[in-house]
Amino acid sequence: DQIDDAALDAALRAMVRGWEPSVEEALIAQGEDSRAAALASRYAAQFPMAYRSDYGPQEAALDILRLRNLEGPEQHGARLYRKSLDAAQNLRLKLYSQAGAIPLSETVPVLENFGFDVLEEIPTQMGGADGGHIHDFLLSLRGQGDVEALLQRASAIEAAISGTLEGKAENDPFNRLIAATGLEQRAVIWLRAWYRYLRQAGLPYGIGTMVDALHDAPDVAHALVALFIARHDPAFTGDREAATEANLAAINTGLTQVSAIDDDRLLRMLRALVMAVLRTNAFAPAAKLAMVMKIESAKVPGLPAPLPWREMFVYSPQVEGIHLRAGPVARGGLRWSDRRDDFRTEVLGLMKAQRVKNAVIVPTGAKGGFFPKQLPDPATDRDGWLNGGKEAYKTFIRTLLSVTDNIVDGKVVHPADVVVHDGEDPYFVVAADKGTATFSDTANAIAAEFNFWLGDAFASGGSQGYDHKAMGITAKGGWVSVQRHFAEMGVDVQTDPVRVAGCGDMSGDVFGNGMLLSKAIKLVAAFDHRHIFLDPDPDPAKSWEERARMFALPRSSWDDYDKALISKGGGVFPRSMKAIPLTAEVKAMLGIDQDEIEPAALISAILRSQVDLIWFGGIGTYIKAASENNIDVGDPSNDPLRINAEQLRCKVVGEGANLGVTQAARIAFSMLGGRINTDFIDNSAGVDCSDNEVNIKIGLAAVMRAGLLDEPSRNALLASMTDDVSSLVL
Repeated sequence: DQIDDAALDAALRAMVRGWEPSVEEALIAQGEDSRAAALASRYAAQFPMAYRSDYGPQEAALDILRLRNLEGPEQHGARLYRKSLDAAQNLRLKLYSQAGAIPLSETVPVLENFGFDVLEEIPTQMGGADGGHIHDFLLSLRGQGDVEALLQRASAIEAAISGTLEGKAENDPFNRLIAATGLEQRAVIWLRAWYRYLRQAGLPYGIGTMVDALHDAPDVAHALVALFIARHDPAFTGDREAATEANLAAINTGLTQVSAIDDDRLLRMLRALVMAVLRTNAFAPAAKLAMVMKIESAKVPGLPAPLPWREMFVYSPQVEGIHLRAGPVARGGLRWSDRRDDFRTEVLGLMKAQRVKNAVIVPTGAKGGFFPKQLPDPATDRDGWLNGGKEAYKTFIRTLLSVTDNIVDGKVVHPADVVVHDGEDPYFVVAADKGTATFSDTANAIAAEFNFWLGDAFASGGSQGYDHKAMGITAKGGWVSVQRHFAEMGVDVQTDPVRVAGCGDMSGDVFGNGMLLSKAIKLVAAFDHRHIFLDPDPDPAKSWEERARMFALPRSSWDDYDKALISKGGGVFPRSMKAIPLTAEVKAMLGIDQDEIEPAALISAILRSQVDLIWFGGIGTYIKAASENNIDVGDPSNDPLRINAEQLRCKVVGEGANLGVTQAARIAFSMLGGRINTDFIDNSAGVDCSDNEVNIKIGLAAVMRAGLLDEPSRNALLASMTDDVSSLVL
């Protein structure tokens, strides 16, 4: 009773004529006259008996044509169809795979996000060497949708489902718009990217609210997409300005029909964002890798201060990222962020600091950050995690350059397949930052691929430049500040012992280099994201030698420290412990009387300890003012550790890293007699060194183009100036 008359008739005829000839006949009926025999010979025998009796040769022919189109094990096929006996809201979907069965845990969430309820599934495993699989789903269209109208757009929906299963598009509620509103998959990718940017910019609404707003106002959704096309598609042939005005009018008309205040606000935000986009690679081949929007920040309502001059947002299923510039000529590093949901907040704070610290060099600052979205767990696959992050960095760089102007023969050249709304803008340089210290050569190689005018001046700190970690320049600059603070108190930190607590580990640039700059340092406590190190009464000479050994050890952690060299009562403790036992020596050092303490509370106690110096060489904001709350700080991962500046008992704070202390906390600590600079002073040596490198390379590039200097000679000249550049900076 589940087989209609036509299918039953086909099955009976197949029994009479034989399965393979019947499949061949069905393939001929599908227009495969010349290849029917070969296809039937290859595939027909692979269908199991249960399939033959349930589906018949006509259905087998359709399935063969889909299986034949699969180009590899990573590709999936899809086919939407109906049977005559299916209920009004029901339809069917077949999924095809060469790489074995597709787990239901993968397919069901995808189909639900496309607006379908999954009622049942019948799997078919093909025989033969190909090992293909066919999954036949009975679906119900959620809501009051028109199944017949949906089937008229079947090819677009099939491609979108396949692309999502293959990881080419994300699996989220935005996919419902493809089936429900008739939007193309690329348009939904644009909408998803716009939402992701606004979410990073502080939009409080969740993805479901945004999708519902677009779903309930399909005319506005289509007009937003048409507006984007009119402004940015290089192949647009009409009057671009007139089309822009017409689509804005259509959006305004559609908004009059939107009664929900939240929906109205969201749709207006999207309209403003589309009008703020100055450039995009959405219509260029580079969009296959990732999409980027160059945005005039001042035109996006509600952005948190400070407003960048320009920003570029990169989106793909594999990586997202942002680059913020405070002005046309600006410099700053790119970091590997670990803050998926608010990396723009992180980068904005760093751009603000970079803008101030760059006052000693270029006119203003910039900052960028990217978040890889599909990495293995570093605890089980460290190499895979690192390689995946590097690939995400490459995608980020290539995508940013895809909308950046070049200079060729002294003239500015716009990128191909990109509509430009902002005039000439060729100045774009980057530098290393957290997680990307070894990636500068990679970025410069990509710049060479693009024939970018800056060459290897694009990313400072590469192998043919000044390696900040090898020079220890950022730490040395911070140590100059520390020396000055103590000198004003009559202490020479190079010879007089100073008790130090710090944030970081010896594998880090700023912390590792900094803790080797004086052999009089007595490092009594330190922490990073993995361990807490305690050494109540260290021997300065022996502990310095051990820190130097760890600094030279690749990927070292505090757990690599020779425990025999730790003074009585100390040790190294994982932050994953529920409680850490405290010895009498540690209690005395920290001024607490508990027998055991949880790791977060122990770190807070370290920050409050009575030491001479707290040295920040790691990531995170750990000290705020009493007048501030944790929300003001914008670093939620460290909320449990953070203390108030009024609780500090150290004499000096050195901020070799960014944002270890809030500005209000610096003022509060200073007013209580503490000695501290703003972080941009303590760590400005790094940006100053990059500035020297970039300017020297730009100057020498003209000499090289004139044929007066070859690359090996230039590299030798750069290397010979290392000490001079370091001296200038310090």
